[in-house]
Amino acid sequence: MTQALSKPVTIEEFAAWYPVNSERSYELHNGVIVQMPLPIGEHEEVVGFLVEEIVAEYRRVKLPYFIPKTVFVQPPLSESAYSPDILILNRPSLVNEPIWKKESIITLVESIPLVVEVVSTNWRDDYHKKYADYEEMGIPEYWIVDYAANGGREFIGKPKQPTILICFLDENEYRVSKFRGNDRIESPTFPELNLTAQQIFQAGNNA
Repeated sequence: MTQALSKPVTIEEFAAWYPVNSERSYELHNGVIVQMPLPIGEHEEVVGFLVEEIVAEYRRVKLPYFIPKTVFVQPPLSESAYSPDILILNRPSLVNEPIWKKESIITLVESIPLVVEVVSTNWRDDYHKKYADYEEMGIPEYWIVDYAANGGREFIGKPKQPTILICFLDENEYRVSKFRGNDRIESPTFPELNLTAQQIFQAGNNA
């Protein structure tokens, strides 16, 4: 991850600054604009596979959800704005979003049933910074998909192995379940989702 600017900026300034049709993506971390690493092909294959599976599931059970292309999540009382790899939005709740009609920024937890981060080289953001902010915000379910075993040993074991962490809110704190190999994913948001960790990992090994 490379810092793009060092001057502290507000959410509003970040939204106004964000370049149109940029080949790079950026986030705002505590008032600092940060250039995100370019994703590799395997990363995008995992993201694409998960989007297809999740969309098929919420359509099957007729939930009013959708996955936007580029939307930022703003944690409370923070000059930060994150662009998750996969963000599921609850369409009926968007009418209550204060700036949704002007900017693609989500501030209310009621709008977000689930967020997914597919781990890249900046894995500390997913395991530490975003974990803490999503938890504080009250997002009910957060997936950390570490298909390449990039994360620290305390999270994915020693020796490191591909792992999916599903964090679900329980009394305002995340409880974490880990899935590897042929473990069937257990998602509170989609309890009937028929998907194993290995199926997700294999999506990044199709080349």
